[in-house]
Amino acid sequence: MAYIKTLSAVDHTQAQGDQKALLDTALKQVGFIPNMYANMVNVPGVLSTYLHGYSAFRQKSGFSPTEQEVVFLAISRVNGCNYCTAAHSMIADKMSGVPGDVLQAIHTGQPIPDARLAALFAMTQELVKNLGQPTAARVQEFLDVGFDESHLLNIILAISVKVLSNYSNHAFGTEVDERFAAYRVG
Repeated sequence: MAYIKTLSAVDHTQAQGDQKALLDTALKQVGFIPNMYANMVNVPGVLSTYLHGYSAFRQKSGFSPTEQEVVFLAISRVNGCNYCTAAHSMIADKMSGVPGDVLQAIHTGQPIPDARLAALFAMTQELVKNLGQPTAARVQEFLDVGFDESHLLNIILAISVKVLSNYSNHAFGTEVDERFAAYRVG
């Protein structure tokens, strides 16, 4: 249920100052203004922080594009964000090379048929569900498949970024952009 009712999406053509600069940056990065960005920019610091953290995760996390999508999907699924689940499902399918059976397993809650991706998904979900306090067994399982402790911090970065987007989408009841509509889950 949307609970921000008096703020509305900022129209890029009407935006000024920090809002315009951020939306210009977003337009250059993704080629359009996602509904999520138009909502987040109501408070420029929200969109600015999101864009900075998202870029840092994408460029410097040490995760492959496939692994990055598994992380983002794990977080968005736990947080119940249909918008981000649809968007990252489209990116997973069209851009990041996530195997179809892995994406299907994530969508249906079935076991992921790749041990490394399964451990990554489980670790990420446990960090979100347990507020950053995973079990020692889960951490060991994660390390045993070849990840290291810096990967744990990068998951925390991704969680921070997704909290901004997932929670903003809940607050606004953000409509899934047409580009992502075919990837709606549930």
